[in-house]
Amino acid sequence: MKYFSLLTLVAISTALVIPNDEVMSQVTFEPHHTSDSVFGRLPSQKNSNELANQAESTFSKLINTGKNAFDQAIEYAQGTGEKVQKSCRQATFDANSWLESSSESVEQKIRDIEEYGKHGHHEPNMTVYELIAKSEYTTKLAALINEYEDLVQLLNGTAANYTVFAPIDSAFEKIPEHAPKPSKEQLKKLLLYHTSQEFYPAGRVLVTHTIPTLLVGEEIGGKPQRLSTNINLKGLTVNFYSRIIAINVFGTNGVIHGIDNLLVPPPKSADIIQLLPGEFSTLELGLAKTGLFKAINDTSNHVGGTLFAPSNFAFQKLGPKINAFLFSSYGLKYLKALLKYHVVANQTLYSDAYYRAEDTAVDETGIPKGYFHVDLPTLLEDKSLSIDVARYGRIINIKINAFSTVTIEDGIAADGVIHVVSNVLIPPKSLGGMTQQWDGEELEVEGLKERLEPYTAFDEL
Repeated sequence: MKYFSLLTLVAISTALVIPNDEVMSQVTFEPHHTSDSVFGRLPSQKNSNELANQAESTFSKLINTGKNAFDQAIEYAQGTGEKVQKSCRQATFDANSWLESSSESVEQKIRDIEEYGKHGHHEPNMTVYELIAKSEYTTKLAALINEYEDLVQLLNGTAANYTVFAPIDSAFEKIPEHAPKPSKEQLKKLLLYHTSQEFYPAGRVLVTHTIPTLLVGEEIGGKPQRLSTNINLKGLTVNFYSRIIAINVFGTNGVIHGIDNLLVPPPKSADIIQLLPGEFSTLELGLAKTGLFKAINDTSNHVGGTLFAPSNFAFQKLGPKINAFLFSSYGLKYLKALLKYHVVANQTLYSDAYYRAEDTAVDETGIPKGYFHVDLPTLLEDKSLSIDVARYGRIINIKINAFSTVTIEDGIAADGVIHVVSNVLIPPKSLGGMTQQWDGEELEVEGLKERLEPYTAFDEL
């Protein structure tokens, strides 16, 4: 277990946020300038087409490397060094600007590239297991898989077109030197977390935010635990930290993508918050002082969940007076009510998938392209969050109560998902029999108390 804790700490230290704090302040939270929507920063159609052409050229070169074997893909990436890394990084980083809401051109170009990759080369003659087993770059991964006969049979079989995110040998060298060896059960979970039973060639990965794996999420109702795909300064990554370095190595029963870090099954939501004090120290303090941290961390009373996590900057936007009040002994009951409004139990809303729990049954629904609306009941009595998801290819814009924006989606957790929000979410108030949502107007302490008072009367800390 210590082995997994060490790996988790390494992984989570870069999860949810781009590691460099200076870059993070400019890219994600943008404290010095704000925009109402990501759509407001999209380029013109002309620029989108230019970026699409650039991406087509880059991805064509990468896809050509998968024509024979995994080794050729790895050697191509390593042989061209910084040049190909810079080119790939530029293409993938700009992908957020490719997909305008009115344009399908980029997705079509990616489909064309993949068709070229399929028809321009010989048909594959090895399974994904055989490709991994015979590659000189995945000897350690192959040795682990060989410990489990059922996994060998699975990856040699034709029950599905599998996708394997295969860590190369150098990824294993990042394991702390003195880490104790994990149990066979833990290692099997690790391997299952690198494999999906659905077919995700590079083009589909590029326009997908989360991918289901073969790892059963015990704390999300037995549904597939998911991976997140991200575009950041590293390029195209999985779970924010593992960079995809080789793509579209096709086997007879699926596809392999090479990655440079192990993918560690995630910890619980509350533990992730605790591991990222640079972004969530205020939220962590609030959850601890109100007793909600323990309640959220206890997965015996809920099946999955969604946490909308205000960053430290989001709390700062409330102003010093409100923060001083909320974290005073008198204000704690108001703080508890406020934080309850950020927690959804038994419903796990990823940006492109939706797990709902009804008693012990969990229903899985994909979020369609275009527009999707759902009301999520929170821990605050009778109060739901109004969620609007606008999804166009890679671009996903999530609005809460028609005002607050999710700035970082899909922080994958063992017991659900975390979305970072741009503002602390303020419950609505009743005015003349009508419900009035908070739309960002400046709040005073008395105004906040008025909104939260109805939920504090019977809530003793």
